[in-house]
Amino acid sequence: MGVASLLMSTTASDGFFAPRPEDPLATLAALPGVPEAVDSVRRAVDRVYSHRVMRRRSNEVTSEAALRAARGSAALSGADWALEEVRRRSDFSSGAEARTVGAALRLNAEAGQLLSIWVQSPLRVLARLHLVAAGGSGVPDRTVGRPRLADEPVVEMPGGDMAGPLIEAPLPGADEVAGRLDGLSALIIAASTAPALVTAAVVHGELLALRPFGSYNGLVARAAERVVLIGSGLDPKSVCPAEAGHAELGRAAYAAAFDGYLSGTPGGMAAWITHCGRAVELGVRESTAVCEALQRGAA
Repeated sequence: MGVASLLMSTTASDGFFAPRPEDPLATLAALPGVPEAVDSVRRAVDRVYSHRVMRRRSNEVTSEAALRAARGSAALSGADWALEEVRRRSDFSSGAEARTVGAALRLNAEAGQLLSIWVQSPLRVLARLHLVAAGGSGVPDRTVGRPRLADEPVVEMPGGDMAGPLIEAPLPGADEVAGRLDGLSALIIAASTAPALVTAAVVHGELLALRPFGSYNGLVARAAERVVLIGSGLDPKSVCPAEAGHAELGRAAYAAAFDGYLSGTPGGMAAWITHCGRAVELGVRESTAVCEALQRGAA
């Protein structure tokens, strides 16, 4: 079941999800450990934004954060390249891994352009994100930018051998995907009072669970997380690359936390949200190091 369905459930054994609250995401924000994770993320973000380099050279920090975010997201999707390889490349058209890295770079460039549309029509943004990721990547045109149909295959890295945490997760049918996407869209449009970290984690987790497109679902899910973090005002300059943090924590930890999301239990949901919070904090650490290097004149 999706998050919206879980929060409407009246059959959960511990009664946590019954009855449905007015603001489901705010209910998740109150889970044990989540308020502390939210506070920790806010303090970390405030620290990097208060760095003296951010006053004059924030655009350089943003550019470097985008590069590191793309590298991290691509790594989780099976294209684990060194940062310097991503930096030096100009052609990402040859080979499955190169196309995946290129897709991640395009998504990070696009995320900040979709903020106003996201709050009105999240599904349009998700379609656009997939179009940006998959367009020109050898994915059949008929599958690009729309949710998959019944019996259509799902691969994370077209043309590659992706052995990742999503392979073992049950794949919802097309009808379930459509219903849960509508539910997720309704949650976003309802403008929850939940902290940005909670909303971003739920968007990320639900898209990983659904894999609504035929390809690049992990890239799209992490890009959508980024859209929420930027658009919420938590990270308006996009200098806190959660994707880099997710990659640093590793695919095994990512998979374990995602299993908690899939479980739908209060403990599992809290574990996923706090994992996402830790990823943001590690992304902050990356950008803080960039700020320090810029201050020393070393970057």
